[in-house]
Amino acid sequence: MTVTLDTPTLPRSERKPLYVQVVTQPPLHGCWAVNISETGIGLIGTPKGPAEGPREGQELEMAFTLPESRARIRVRGIVRWRHDPEERDEGAVTALGVSFHGFEGSDGVTLKRYLLDHQLYVAAVYAEEAELRVLREALERHVRLRFVPTPEDLDTLLGRGDISALLVCGRDEARAIALVERLATRRAEADPTGAGPASDLSPRILYCAPAVPSRLVELFNQGKIFRALVPPFEPVALRQAVLQASRELGLRTEQRRAALELERNLLRERAREAPRPAPGADVTEEPGFRSPVMRAVLDLVRVAAPHRVAVLLQGETGTGKEVLARVIHRLSGRSNQALVVQDCGALTETLLESELFGHVKGAFTGAVADHPGLFVLADGGTIFLDEIENTTPNLQSKLLRVLESGDVRPVGGTQIRRVDVRIIAASNRDLAEEVRAGRFRSDLFYRLNSFTIDLPPLRERPEDILDLARYFLGHFNRTLRRSASGLTGEAEQLLVAAKWPGNVRELRNCIERAVLLSGEEELLGRRHLPPALVHHAESTSRHTVRVNGAGSLKDRLEQMEKEIIREALERHGGVVRRAAAALEMDPVTLGRRVRRHGLLDKEQ
Repeated sequence: MTVTLDTPTLPRSERKPLYVQVVTQPPLHGCWAVNISETGIGLIGTPKGPAEGPREGQELEMAFTLPESRARIRVRGIVRWRHDPEERDEGAVTALGVSFHGFEGSDGVTLKRYLLDHQLYVAAVYAEEAELRVLREALERHVRLRFVPTPEDLDTLLGRGDISALLVCGRDEARAIALVERLATRRAEADPTGAGPASDLSPRILYCAPAVPSRLVELFNQGKIFRALVPPFEPVALRQAVLQASRELGLRTEQRRAALELERNLLRERAREAPRPAPGADVTEEPGFRSPVMRAVLDLVRVAAPHRVAVLLQGETGTGKEVLARVIHRLSGRSNQALVVQDCGALTETLLESELFGHVKGAFTGAVADHPGLFVLADGGTIFLDEIENTTPNLQSKLLRVLESGDVRPVGGTQIRRVDVRIIAASNRDLAEEVRAGRFRSDLFYRLNSFTIDLPPLRERPEDILDLARYFLGHFNRTLRRSASGLTGEAEQLLVAAKWPGNVRELRNCIERAVLLSGEEELLGRRHLPPALVHHAESTSRHTVRVNGAGSLKDRLEQMEKEIIREALERHGGVVRRAAAALEMDPVTLGRRVRRHGLLDKEQ
């Protein structure tokens, strides 16, 4: 008989750590439980391919054995969320959150009894007779103690999957430290994600044997022991240390589960928002890349993309540097790995350093858990650092170290992780000028400057304007649920005549506004465009008509001279002397012509 649960009406119950193998149908290779409650279970696995195992919303059958009682639990569940890593290698782990749907027979009662009776299990190894008495007196009413005499017995005990803390006892310093090192090596080999300390899902080690203080400090700083207790043990202090270690393991397990779920949601949102080009699609056929100047840019991209060389993208704001970074990543050999994007101007130095390199728990106020950092998440892929000119010299030195060695050290941490990340940087300013002004480190600039690509502003590639406008029109029709049917001829002329100081971003916002103002199946015309854009475009158009329109040669030359002088004055802030120098004229002569053309309001 199967008992069915109405899971939506059940309150979320407390999770407890559980590390046992789980057999699932559909099968999931290397499946283990990491925590369990009355209403659900957290699983990790190492599928042989992205299609293996149950998907979100899919039912599955599970079977696993509870520690101690060895009771076999059979239960059906529904996958509430699934997180698959970006990279697929032997260390990649898939995480799942599963809600129970129905137990086989009385297995639900058995699980509930196990959870109610569940106590923390603590193991002690090498404990001598006197230590056994102290440990029992201090801990037996609070945890279940398991004593083992040898490392082999300890391996068997740890294989149960429910040991939360390990006491390394005895008076033999060499033997105790050798065991700690052996366990640390095994943890490093078994760490499923590589995104944090190797001991995240392993029992916390309390070192209770003799050792010189400097050696204890070294073991603690390396994350190989949770705490050191010096004999003779004070019962209250011993009990508090063991309970703290056990609770910390449970908290870290829950944090890891939550972090994987949040990361998976973030990646899913980014994937939903990012455009999905068809496999094998020609980049030059995409909107914004069809003008001659952009085809020349793409020629450079095709040269740089297949190689690990750092790329520096320079151009005005809104020219599409992030879009081009995604094209470089797509055309590289890392296209099936992660592309991580970070705006360096959006965060303070401290927060940006933490976001890029990660931090360890307690590194600063609010650091309640270890954070891997974007370089670790992008390992094997690409990281795009936008507005890199906003970084501080201190942060620039750390970026230089990652470029040169691939070494990343989290804020407040001592362990260094080696990553393989390709860096694409972007700047709205001329970085060479920033170096000369002392605002940017020259050594980092020369590392980033190995392959520079300059993106032209939109006004220098008018062939792309209408192409991009039609693309954005279709995009906003879909996202805003509108049905604008196209652009009028007048609107197209106004868009092409505009100067677009905000470049592609400004064009995008302009079309979004126009689509919002449009009616059903309506063509976008003059009234849908921003008034400032219409006024400027019409002014430019009138000037062009006067120069190119009908009239005598003298009148048309006079009009052309007036527009040239007007443009020179505007470009030089109305200062006649500077405008005259630019036009290679005598200032007095230019002043007379300014007055003749009625441009006195520009003179200063």
